[in-house]
Amino acid sequence: MEPYILVVTGFGAIVLLTAWLPMLMKELPLSLPMICVALGAVIFSLPGVPDVPHPLDSLKLMEHVTELVVIISLMGAGLKLDRPLKWAAGAWTWRLLGIAMPLTILLLALLGHAVLGLGAASALLLAAAIAPTDPVLAGDVQVGPPREGGEDDVRFALTSEAGLNDGLAFPFVNLALALALVETQGSQPLARWLLIDVVWKIAAGVAIGWLAGKWLGWLIFDLPRASRISGTGDGFVALGIACLTYGLTEMLLGYGFIAVFVAALRIREAERDHSYHETLHEFIEQLERLMLMVLLVVFGGALVSGGWLRGINVEAVLYTFCAIFLIRPAAAWIALGRNGRLAERGVVSFFGIRGIGTAYYLAYGLNHGKFDDPDLLWTVTSLIVLASIVIHGTTVTPVMGYLDRGAQARRESASGAGGAG
Repeated sequence: MEPYILVVTGFGAIVLLTAWLPMLMKELPLSLPMICVALGAVIFSLPGVPDVPHPLDSLKLMEHVTELVVIISLMGAGLKLDRPLKWAAGAWTWRLLGIAMPLTILLLALLGHAVLGLGAASALLLAAAIAPTDPVLAGDVQVGPPREGGEDDVRFALTSEAGLNDGLAFPFVNLALALALVETQGSQPLARWLLIDVVWKIAAGVAIGWLAGKWLGWLIFDLPRASRISGTGDGFVALGIACLTYGLTEMLLGYGFIAVFVAALRIREAERDHSYHETLHEFIEQLERLMLMVLLVVFGGALVSGGWLRGINVEAVLYTFCAIFLIRPAAAWIALGRNGRLAERGVVSFFGIRGIGTAYYLAYGLNHGKFDDPDLLWTVTSLIVLASIVIHGTTVTPVMGYLDRGAQARRESASGAGGAG
């Protein structure tokens, strides 16, 4: 049988499962990513199915495919936030971004040097790739669709953190590239890194994203009714917004990931309660889910046939355990301080989910610089993503359900007390 027919058949099955599986697993301690990885492992174990190539053999493809999925996910994350991301309302978000993420990167880099024996550049690249939480795989801990309401602090913090930290991890990836250049060529471009990669690119990402969102918001909602984009009712406009904003920002040497998320937030502000936001989000969410399933099926196949875990050892397992259970939770716990309830701080600290963004950053770094032991970097990254999918996927339903029941009980208690008064 032709491989093309197998691909078409498999793609059709994945599309159907994308729509059907979330309905079946609503109350189960399972997640869609877990099922996709397991499905891929089974499919690529069958006789006659070709092996998945190692990412080191297709770095450019890996970089651009994961990049596109992250862009789409960031657009969806920005569109579904009902409350504005302002300084006071987003106190947890700013603490996670400004304290937890740099602290996580520092500790992971030190751990990579001490446990894995990596040089400074490679240890920092691995840490920068792992530190940001993933907007793609973290859907189960994020807020619901636009205008759904009921955005609690936990879901709002995890959604907004994932929306911004993918872009804010870039300076650290670029610092790793600068260090790699120092190690190989002896040059010291660190001043340029601070000026360009930190100050300019972050500022450009925020500014271009805001301007693009303001302009596109005007086209969507403020033109005369006969010519405004919202009148089309087309959800695929969201994909155009994301790609246009990302492309323009990258051309102007800004961080496109930041710009896409900021543009989505600005479009929500243009007319926050318009029903067209739901149309845009619905399309982008379906596209994201479909692409995610395809990638995770391939990832599952890569684990059994592509040698993605071929360099696994005790040190890699120890690094993975510390990254998921110790470093991210401790860094986030320190960053959050005593704000909020104990259980809520614990949930935000624990659910530092890793996924597609991690693969993107590692592929980007290896594509643009020379790092020692890239095979070990991919092994550790693959192991961390797999562990995150399994650990966070099995705990998210009961943990979030526990939080929701507690919040409901407090509302009922407050309502009863108010009625009695």
